[in-house]
Amino acid sequence: MTVTAEMERGMRGAGSVPIRDYGDRALLLEFDSTAEVLAWTDAIRRADLPGVLDIVPAARTVLVKLEGPRYQAPTRQRLGGLRIDADPEAELTPPTDGRADVTIDVVYDGPDLDDVARLTGLSRDDVIAAHTGSLWRVGFGGFAPGFAYLVGGDRRLEVPRRSEPRTKVPAGAVGLAGEFSGVYPRESPGGWQLIGRTSKDQALLWDINRDNPALLTSGMWVQFRAVRS
Repeated sequence: MTVTAEMERGMRGAGSVPIRDYGDRALLLEFDSTAEVLAWTDAIRRADLPGVLDIVPAARTVLVKLEGPRYQAPTRQRLGGLRIDADPEAELTPPTDGRADVTIDVVYDGPDLDDVARLTGLSRDDVIAAHTGSLWRVGFGGFAPGFAYLVGGDRRLEVPRRSEPRTKVPAGAVGLAGEFSGVYPRESPGGWQLIGRTSKDQALLWDINRDNPALLTSGMWVQFRAVRS
């Protein structure tokens, strides 16, 4: 988004955002929501600041990696001059054409589907409809290579993690935890509520033979689609 002088009154600056030194080659910005993280990640990328090596979003922070210590002070100053929309929740508003960057086919037969229905007060079919009924946005990656934390879905699906995590969750399992949904890229322990699994012909979430090994990266829009096994 291009910022004009007329828009300044409806914008928020980084002066109100805590910016902390993270060693001598990085800065850490702290936020109250993943929507803010997305908004500021987009703004910093667009600014194309000199000396910035990488921008790493997380649940409530953005890490700005620098080429060296001499960039720390000037980058802090430049970050203070950035502006975003006053309402960062706009970052979770799907594109007007409704198109997703990636569509993930899911067989909804997960072992926790009934528990999610009970926790939300929805039927099994309503849980599936809620999960597939809106676009999700990739907030950030973590936990394992290729694992993306998806946000912006139907808020009725916000459920707690399992009280007892599983020691083994299969690759392709689709889960819910808090505000997030995600797909396990490989077999691993996990405590999310599992509602389904990806279809057999689904593209790999992590493939070192691709230019970008991760199928899902921060800012992408994702659509889940129900299929039969």
